[in-house]
Amino acid sequence: GGDRGDGRGSGDPQGAAGEKVAAWGASAEQRLVSRWVLVRPASLDREIAVLWTPGAAGSPAEEPLPCSRFVVAVGHNAAAFLSSFILDSVRWKVVGAVKLWNEWCQTTNATSVLPTDSFCLFYQLISDPTVLLCQCSCYVAEDQQFQWLEKVFGHIRKEGLQVTILSTCPVAEYKTQESTLTLPSPFLKALKTKEFKGEVCCPLLEQPNIVRDLPAAVLSYCQVWQIPAVLYQCYTDIIKLDTVTIEAFKPLLSSKPLKNLVKDVSESTKVLKKLLTTGETHNNIYI
Repeated sequence: GGDRGDGRGSGDPQGAAGEKVAAWGASAEQRLVSRWVLVRPASLDREIAVLWTPGAAGSPAEEPLPCSRFVVAVGHNAAAFLSSFILDSVRWKVVGAVKLWNEWCQTTNATSVLPTDSFCLFYQLISDPTVLLCQCSCYVAEDQQFQWLEKVFGHIRKEGLQVTILSTCPVAEYKTQESTLTLPSPFLKALKTKEFKGEVCCPLLEQPNIVRDLPAAVLSYCQVWQIPAVLYQCYTDIIKLDTVTIEAFKPLLSSKPLKNLVKDVSESTKVLKKLLTTGETHNNIYI
């Protein structure tokens, strides 16, 4: 199958029994109606390892990192948005990587990656080590999501934490009364936890729409742990790495969690061009 743009082929088990889905109504209560089945790994080769740099944020490797803002970008286009508009090698440093294997992808702990690779890396803002970013372009399988949550959030202090999640989804999955053919794709929709009191940068996702996979798992985890979190889902009709889809996230650059992280515009344009020249080999996707 072709690449869906989220780190897996098109043959993924969309309708797998017990898959994690989450949906919130746009009501004040933001009620969680997710079905959660936590599947333990079937075998050791599906164990995931989260490798943190010793002494990240000046604390011992086993100490949880103090964190005020955690931005998680899931899928190639969301990860490329961070590379284009936020990340650079001067202000950020890599502090962690996820090693995993499943039927759809395999990652290593390499920090030199191409935008088309499957990877999951964590970055820390040098001037404020409480700001963490995660680029997760690999597919985290259903039986690995619980491990991912436990091993990532287990290393981050939850006090004073706010989480922002970016993801993409095929526009064909968007449920609406009108024809999806007339929708101005790509477009953004938001879901938030009850504790999130900030402004959202786009309309809320209407019922009966749901979010799936790792973005749903992260949002549900934040709801359970009462962590303020917002998920921005970009509905797009282009499944590969694509400028229009990447730029659809641009309204978020004025949001409180991201506005003081934005890099120089001319830099962004250069990186965006470089990202889309997939034939070009380069060291790090954010240089």
